[in-house]
Amino acid sequence: MNPIEDKDVLLQNISSSEYFPITYKELEQEAKQTMSVGGFGYVRSGAGNEETLRKNEESFSKLSFLPRFLRDVSELDTSVQLFGRTYPYPIFLAPVGMQKLAHKEGEIASAKAAATHRVPFVLSTVSSYSIEDVANATGDSPKWFQLYWSNNEEISFNMVKRAEEAGFEAIVLTIDTPMLGWRVEDIRNRFSPLKLGLGKANYEADPVFLRSLENQDAESIIHGILNNINHPTLNWKHVAALKERTSLPILLKGILHPEDARLAVENGIDGIIVSNHGGRQLDGVISAIDALPLIVEEVKGAVPVLFDSGIRRGTDVVKALALGADAVFIGRPFIYGLAVDGQNGVEKVLANFIEETKISISLAGISSVKDLPALKIVTS
Repeated sequence: MNPIEDKDVLLQNISSSEYFPITYKELEQEAKQTMSVGGFGYVRSGAGNEETLRKNEESFSKLSFLPRFLRDVSELDTSVQLFGRTYPYPIFLAPVGMQKLAHKEGEIASAKAAATHRVPFVLSTVSSYSIEDVANATGDSPKWFQLYWSNNEEISFNMVKRAEEAGFEAIVLTIDTPMLGWRVEDIRNRFSPLKLGLGKANYEADPVFLRSLENQDAESIIHGILNNINHPTLNWKHVAALKERTSLPILLKGILHPEDARLAVENGIDGIIVSNHGGRQLDGVISAIDALPLIVEEVKGAVPVLFDSGIRRGTDVVKALALGADAVFIGRPFIYGLAVDGQNGVEKVLANFIEETKISISLAGISSVKDLPALKIVTS
């Protein structure tokens, strides 16, 4: 792949008579015009005083490249290998629930956009379309399933089984949500997309969940979801039980402390996702990018370390990879693209991320993603 000759995305952006926002702030402003007040507030906001939300971005701005020149960067290899599979780019779509908040086609549109770029799409437990809906719409494109643990663990096991049968390639267990964070914006707007039924698709398609209800009307389904979604008892015993119930790789999403990373390796976890849930859970925690080197140092290559929270552009992707991440998730940017122009909007956001990432790697004097940890990053 020649980054100098591969100008399609850049030329399209310059020559197109149809405006599409390029920067994150532009995307956010355009999305605000199309989404409901409650829906936009839900996606945009962080927990508490939004200290962590701001810190996620500010910490990236304090990191600077120290590039090398007079190196042959005419050929660029952006591929990454994870769990025996090769993906063309180190960029994945993060699990974001209830995507009908942004567009009526929700996860179907986002998953199709990801498939167009051969980028892995991670489906949330609380999605607007079910595991089977997304699989049927996208065929054999790369997909992972994100699991929120249910108080009735048999529901969790069955959702994982459904994902495995539908061809999903990995399970992402989110561990930083034993309960919802203090979401001021949602409280102010009196807004709960779960109560509106926007995240019920995987539950109402799950026979184990349905059998757990006395009634299967819409109100009972919502009530059942709310009773299951918080899991303050979640611990390593549940992780061990999950490992026994699936042959898919299991990644833990939400690790920030090196000791938890060490325990993950000791407990046979296949991968770690460094994340603070985009600043949406415990406010005041360390930024995800500041936590990343601590986790990478602790793990020492024993398992892949992926990164989530605060990625806003291609240079952020490169910084995370240079600090040791094996791949990076983008969240809010693609949701804003979905809000602006559905599947086409997500495709454009991904295309811009991919192109800026490729250009940035090459300009830093690197010709392969696997060599990015050699790129020096300085902190201001």
